[in-house]
Amino acid sequence: MNLADAFAASARLDLNKPALFWGEEEFSYGQLLVQTLWVAEQLRVKFKIQPGDRIGIWLKNCPQFVPALFGVLQADAVVVPINNFLKPAEVSFIVANAGINVLITDESMHESLQKLQVLQPALRALKVETLQTDEPRKSKIVNRKSQDLAVIIYTSGTTGHPKGAMLSHDNIWHNVQSCRKVLEAAGHDRFVVLLPMFHSFMMTVGIFLPLLVNGSIVVVKSLHPPKNILAEIIQHKATLLPAVPQFFRMLTSDSVPANLPLRLCISGGAPLPGEILKEFTAKFPIPLLEGYGLSESSPVASFNPLHGPWKAGSIGVPIYDVEMSIQDDTGKILGPDETGEVCIRGKNVMLGYWQQPDETAEVMRGDWLLTGDIGHVDADGYYYITDRKKDMLLVNGINVYPREIEEVLYQFKGVKEAAVIGVPDARKGEQAVAYLSVNDGVTLDEKALLQFVRERLADYKVPKKVVILPALPRNSTGKILKTALRQMAA
Repeated sequence: MNLADAFAASARLDLNKPALFWGEEEFSYGQLLVQTLWVAEQLRVKFKIQPGDRIGIWLKNCPQFVPALFGVLQADAVVVPINNFLKPAEVSFIVANAGINVLITDESMHESLQKLQVLQPALRALKVETLQTDEPRKSKIVNRKSQDLAVIIYTSGTTGHPKGAMLSHDNIWHNVQSCRKVLEAAGHDRFVVLLPMFHSFMMTVGIFLPLLVNGSIVVVKSLHPPKNILAEIIQHKATLLPAVPQFFRMLTSDSVPANLPLRLCISGGAPLPGEILKEFTAKFPIPLLEGYGLSESSPVASFNPLHGPWKAGSIGVPIYDVEMSIQDDTGKILGPDETGEVCIRGKNVMLGYWQQPDETAEVMRGDWLLTGDIGHVDADGYYYITDRKKDMLLVNGINVYPREIEEVLYQFKGVKEAAVIGVPDARKGEQAVAYLSVNDGVTLDEKALLQFVRERLADYKVPKKVVILPALPRNSTGKILKTALRQMAA
């Protein structure tokens, strides 16, 4: 099964059914399918692309993203979704590395595109502001097989340059089917698309999943102010909301009604602090369940069971057709409550990094994907992430996990955001430093905060310093950028 055929089959179940909501506009499955075929025809006829060519998609969240995505696949090509927050010089690396010669974009990216084309003169652009809605002359059969490359997702690399995780049609198809079972997703569901569509989490859970099960997506037109998001959730009777933790904290404010139409909220993209889960659960009768994954695993690997039991702080259990384990550095599988690296295997695991065999070898041990995350599994098979391997501190030779300190900081009244990093210390090797932002109108008593932490954690885990910022630096999907905090500390 390839993804283009899967989308066409889903669309033909009911061509008149609304597939996508965009403010006051509605797009039916029939419209999106015709637009998909138009994009594919443009790529084949006008741009003369060949099977397996890499085609970039550089768009902000918009309805055109969907036919661009499926149109590339329909044309037997490979999708390279590009972060629309990147600067032209950063995009130039991806274009060169992936060998992209056609970029699907629109007028909103015009200025950036001009700068990019100076750096990449051979790059051609297919603009998709107004997509053709007449049936193309001929709909060519897709020749890509399930094991063929479908998507290359660029993910941040340790060398400073991003790496392209290669996902086959089969990788994504299996992940979609596993998520369908876990979330009990069906044609009546309407998924909120709030996070960037170029991101692996949103692409699988927010686009492929709902549209391959004949559901609908509510692409939020304007994120600011946040009440716009709520208005669209209510207006379009959305049922599933995938988002990042800080959005769920926003929902707990008094101005948000408790009777939303949602049946399920999914937290991903970053660890869900226990305090946010506690506040959300106290207000809403809606489950807020944490999952886990990474681009290299298409991306979902684990999820808290829909009908429970749920465990606070846990990323849940492996989803269907996915195996997980905790391993030490030699590859030995560790037992319950032993700390080691979280490893994943299954049909969702990537083919490797595009043209980077050495980097691929570093993260694969046999058929196990090494995630770089430190954690443990309990006796019931529930997994917990303690921290990133590279974020772990060594204080007097003892492992210290920033996540543990952050969870305590979030419990202190007035703390809005918390991130802990390690800084070099001549005497202890490393010491923890906490970066915080606070709720409006709050003046933080640093002495009281440190005493609060000291009462709950060993002395060597207490931050040596607290830095208050107006807001913590985040990437486009809401993940706190600890690299930026380390630069600040340096």
